[in-house]
Amino acid sequence: MTNARTYGDELAVVTVTYSPGETLQRFIDTLDKATERPVRVILADNGSKDGAPQQAAQQHANVDFVPTGGNLGYGGGANRGVAALGPEYGWVVIANPDLEWGAGSLDELIAAAGRWPRGGAFGPLITEPTGQVYPSARLLPSIGRGVGHALFVKVWPGNPWSRAYRQSDSRSGERTAGWLSGSCLLMRREAFDSIDGFDPRYFMYFEDVDLGDRLGKAGWLNVYVPSAEIMHIGGASTSQVSKRMLTEHHRSAYRYLADRYQGLKWAPLRLALKLGLTARAKIQAR
Repeated sequence: MTNARTYGDELAVVTVTYSPGETLQRFIDTLDKATERPVRVILADNGSKDGAPQQAAQQHANVDFVPTGGNLGYGGGANRGVAALGPEYGWVVIANPDLEWGAGSLDELIAAAGRWPRGGAFGPLITEPTGQVYPSARLLPSIGRGVGHALFVKVWPGNPWSRAYRQSDSRSGERTAGWLSGSCLLMRREAFDSIDGFDPRYFMYFEDVDLGDRLGKAGWLNVYVPSAEIMHIGGASTSQVSKRMLTEHHRSAYRYLADRYQGLKWAPLRLALKLGLTARAKIQAR
């Protein structure tokens, strides 16, 4: 791995906003208890109409409003936010704006980075408001696991393909994973740079899967750190699953697999994947 820049030890949080509503204030307020370090917050804004990001930046000296110039999606927005940081920031947290930070959660992630010098991304334990743990550290998708999970997860949630993909049977302690949920990631900035950040072709969904895969191929580790805990509240911009979100999910799933099965010999497989995912998206949209 090569890195053209040397970064400092400062910590920044980048969150991509798109009319985040009241949850953004909770995100900022609970950040105070997540770390003892000073934190700079970048609101990479994809075109909010509710004024919440602008208001937050006006009210907090450590919060900066950074318009991205359009709706670039999650990965594209995050890339713009990271690019706004100076070289003193060697640790970057990329997170959804609808999180509530657990006490000491960011300090736990940074401590884990000291234990894993090859770690490029570190993910916390994520809970839902109900207290249920979200499976945020998973294996990379394969054709077999992906098809089994897609076909059976709605009617048979405990099927073996979904359990394997979500690593439901794996030990819950600190460990490596194929990829980590992009809803909250501590990134070693040199690792982020080494793969040019998120692939902006993914508007939403699978940008974190792709990121984890490329980090691994570049020699970095994705590390799950359950001693760090956050809660995913669920925000205003994602409160309703729209037809477009379903379409984007399946489109991104196809892009991820098609990128990894290139060439003429895999053309029949790509066609089958495209037809199957398109049909599944239409069925779910109903």
